[in-house]
Amino acid sequence: MATTSTADPTRRDMLYIATGAASAVAIGAVAWPFIAQMNPDASTLALSSTELDISAIPEGQIVTIKWRGKPVFVRHRTKKEIKEAEDVPLAQLPDPQTDQARVKKPEWLVVVGVCTHLGCIPLGHQGPFDGWFCPCHGSAYDTSGRIRQGPAPRNLEVPEYAFLTDTKIKIG
Repeated sequence: MATTSTADPTRRDMLYIATGAASAVAIGAVAWPFIAQMNPDASTLALSSTELDISAIPEGQIVTIKWRGKPVFVRHRTKKEIKEAEDVPLAQLPDPQTDQARVKKPEWLVVVGVCTHLGCIPLGHQGPFDGWFCPCHGSAYDTSGRIRQGPAPRNLEVPEYAFLTDTKIKIG
């Protein structure tokens, strides 16, 4: 018949466990400041998002705000501009994307105002599509921020944004 015996814990075993636990706490206390210093600075966190009151923007106007060091265009589109943007056949677009995929509310378009060709800042209400026109190399965007002609390879970027209320947008 086999017998098993379990050794009773000794005082030495308890000292090993207590020393290990104290060492783990000490290592954590020493490492914490090094880990915490890798968090972003408060000024960086402040730039990560911005809010805009859109109640004062009349229909047809484009407002430019700064977000993360880049211009962001917020356009209050007219019914005519919305209809034109929705009626464009996707086959005509170099970077096909529906208007519905680019907006959360049809009357509001939010795009990063940097040309996708070489990083210029396009001018609003310009060009053959009454959207944006980059005078540097001739890229033309429509009222949905989609590239329609010129050397730009992609549509204007749509940043992450949300409607906090009917009159306030949070970008970022």
